[in-house]
Amino acid sequence: MRLIEWAQFIVGTGLLITGLGIFFIQLLGVFKFKYILNRMHAAAMGDTLGIGISLVGLMILTGFNFTTLKMGLIIVFLWLASPVSSHLIARLEVTTNEHLKEFCELPEDTKEEEEQC
Repeated sequence: MRLIEWAQFIVGTGLLITGLGIFFIQLLGVFKFKYILNRMHAAAMGDTLGIGISLVGLMILTGFNFTTLKMGLIIVFLWLASPVSSHLIARLEVTTNEHLKEFCELPEDTKEEEEQC
């Protein structure tokens, strides 16, 4: 029984440290990139993966109980909500930024193709 508790502690702590490492890499990405969409992508990916791994580590540390179920539901909610909110913010940036061509390669206007049809 003691061996299982130690294994549970080591795996849970390892996942927590991995989650913190992902948060640190996310932080570096947010400060390194110059364009807002690149920063937002780094932040969204780091949040989704870092929170998920950290909460799985906490779930392993607490064992199987009602709190574990709550943390599992938080993971599901965050994995569904975070990418959607990041996508909506990115679409807002793309539609409102007048100087987008300075930072990104954009496809040619499709109006010429529509006129040919």
